[in-house]
Amino acid sequence: MHRAVVAVMSMLGLGTVMTGLVSSADDFPLVGTYTENEPCQVADVSVSRVRISPTEIDSVFGLCSILDIKHEGNTFRVHVECKGAGGSQMLGDVSFTQRDDNVLDFSDQDQTYKAVLYKCP
Repeated sequence: MHRAVVAVMSMLGLGTVMTGLVSSADDFPLVGTYTENEPCQVADVSVSRVRISPTEIDSVFGLCSILDIKHEGNTFRVHVECKGAGGSQMLGDVSFTQRDDNVLDFSDQDQTYKAVLYKCP
């Protein structure tokens, strides 16, 4: 019984820590919906969409939970845990660099995948 209580308290503590990372869109200005490599206004339905919330990133690669955010200048380095095919979990880092109010440069930690994300109104 004691282990179950500790496990639940640990999960609640992790939720509190994660909630404390980003409390609002003001703290994490990247929150929104973006299209990949094509401006949102001209993008058709086949263009990949990326949705960023204060706690998650949802894209064609899957749903990723944000575990940590580091902000340096106009770059946000985000440590994520993503659910892969078959339920496997992967940890990794991605970065978002703001070019202006509506455009982000995205890359993964190994620079193997890069994209330009255009914010939708």
